[in-house]
Amino acid sequence: MSEAAQPEGYEETAFTTERIPRQAPPPPKGKLGKLGDAFDIARLPWGNYVGVNPSEFEYEYAGGWYRDYEYMGEKDFHDFNHLNELRWSKFVDEDISLIYRFFRFWFVIISHGFSFIGPGGGKGGGWFFSSVVAACTILFLFAADTILAALTPLAIMVGVCGMATILKILFEKYSIRFYKSNQNWSDDVAFCRRSGLVKSFQGNFPFYEFDAFIEMSADMKGNQYHTLKVRHRYPQFSKDKRSGLPLEFTFPTDTGSIAERYAMWDMLSRYMDVSQPLPDIPRLEPFRHLDPTTRAYDEAGKRGRPATYWRDLYARVDEKELKRLRDEHHQTVNAAPWGSRPDLMAQSVPGYKDSYTAEPEDVNAYAHAPTKQVRFVERPDATSEETPRQEPPR
Repeated sequence: MSEAAQPEGYEETAFTTERIPRQAPPPPKGKLGKLGDAFDIARLPWGNYVGVNPSEFEYEYAGGWYRDYEYMGEKDFHDFNHLNELRWSKFVDEDISLIYRFFRFWFVIISHGFSFIGPGGGKGGGWFFSSVVAACTILFLFAADTILAALTPLAIMVGVCGMATILKILFEKYSIRFYKSNQNWSDDVAFCRRSGLVKSFQGNFPFYEFDAFIEMSADMKGNQYHTLKVRHRYPQFSKDKRSGLPLEFTFPTDTGSIAERYAMWDMLSRYMDVSQPLPDIPRLEPFRHLDPTTRAYDEAGKRGRPATYWRDLYARVDEKELKRLRDEHHQTVNAAPWGSRPDLMAQSVPGYKDSYTAEPEDVNAYAHAPTKQVRFVERPDATSEETPRQEPPR
């Protein structure tokens, strides 16, 4: 693989798939912390982007970002946002006391847990609690002395849930005023696009030294939960000195689809790859002109959308329409060709392709195996005209 020219406006260490160096083989599994253990059901491939973003409501088709943007303006939104053209922050440092954190935690738990409004505008826990008390009210009618006494518990519960709903609405509307001055997204724990580095408390490491895994866990009832983990391949250099655990980052998604985890890795990889424009998502739209590659891409007319496409969309649609668009996009994510793509990193890391090479044709079938018949296929080899360059020793 030839060393591609450095795109203008980025540091020499900036990441592109054309500049992945030859690297050392990873340590044996289980020797240095958690690396490919039994809960990792898949290691996701490098490169060969699909170009589909996840349906995670923080990134597509939810109004939270737009409310923040309108209130704060472009400059403050740039600094407050965990995601901009410079870095994707994974740590927030709040300048508040432990006492405040304690009371805020329980305020959020109660107001959000008992609210009639749930995430994304759906039904919240208030409907469940009110329904349970309403069912019990039927029994109270036979035991209570008066109808008023029988209906009192239901009235109290509806009142509590109604108040929780009001508090939740007020919290979501006005909490941004507090966070704007006290919540600071860290540049020291982040995926940095301009430099190609992943910064952490354990040190700074090149993005190409990280691998993405789908991690599966299960509760006592056998329900499966899948999480995207982005983990440093060489924990001997990055493991936490106190816990001994390897350096890893969690990227949550709101839906149960495994394809959504693939889409999140695809978006993160394109975000870090300076040969690619920034992912076309609402939170990054105000900053597209600040990124050299993205600015050239948009000025050439390749985006195919107005400069304020997302802002105009959110200014005119309601939550019902956003939910419809979100559901449609989720179907697009599930239908995308995630499985059986070549893994570019296999050319650069010795022994890399000897594990996690088989995938279901439909990656969502990971959730069904081995209880159902699932057809696994091998990943094809990536092609390259030249051998990647050698990495300088550490």
